[in-house]
Amino acid sequence: MIRRHLPDDAATRLLAEILAAHQPRGAVVHLQGELGAGKSTLARAWLRALGVTGTVRSPTYTLVERYPVDGGEALHLDLYRIGDAAELDFLGLDDIDAALWLVEWPERGAAVLPAADLEIRLAIEGTGRSVELLPDGQAGNAWLTALFEDPRLSTLPEPKA
Repeated sequence: MIRRHLPDDAATRLLAEILAAHQPRGAVVHLQGELGAGKSTLARAWLRALGVTGTVRSPTYTLVERYPVDGGEALHLDLYRIGDAAELDFLGLDDIDAALWLVEWPERGAAVLPAADLEIRLAIEGTGRSVELLPDGQAGNAWLTALFEDPRLSTLPEPKA
């Protein structure tokens, strides 16, 4: 597990750049946190780090936004407004071979979503955010190892005890 403090949006962008630089193809990321914790901010910065230009829309009402990236397509899902995972069936996500899945509020669609390689927990902390990166499975563990080896990670402060 990695824990860091993100004092501002610049730190959030840096974390997104580090994550994007080391993500495995087909990575599934579950973004967890209260409203306003920074899930969409991190997702938007991540997509920008992958080269997405133009408008990066929040999928709050559309449920899913798709973006072309090197290696295929990145999906950004926001499941806050769904009442049941079955509501995702009409999106046609079953056969998607996405380069990246960024899923906000994943617990609302857990029954039909692919398992996470990385869970990112964000929380408001003072004027910034705290973040925890928790890997799952072989791909997630390898990803976390690569993150630890990236010297840019050490520029993000660890949270106060």
